[in-house]
Amino acid sequence: MTIDEAMEVLYTMEEMYPKFKLTERKAKILVPNLKKMNFRKVMENLGEHVMHHPYPPQLSEIAAYEEEEVEDEEESPLAEIERWKEEAKKVTPEMKLEFQEQLEQLLREKGWE
Repeated sequence: MTIDEAMEVLYTMEEMYPKFKLTERKAKILVPNLKKMNFRKVMENLGEHVMHHPYPPQLSEIAAYEEEEVEDEEESPLAEIERWKEEAKKVTPEMKLEFQEQLEQLLREKGWE
């Protein structure tokens, strides 16, 4: 989203919610966060919010980020989880027992048992 688009979101919020007063200080805080978002989707979310709520939204209520395209299957979260599962299969019962003992020792030292 561009700065002009971010300001459009804020001006729309100000017009739709008279109690929302747009100040320079608010803009300095909100614009950098809005710039990370998708303008069209944020405006759609704002429109939905206006239809259902009498109060101005928090940014988290109208946020919409660009969906990241996964270029390589190895980079996807599901592929990473599968890789972790394969690595976990290689951990021997003895290693698991040693990890458990170390964790219990750490908890005792911290007084968390």
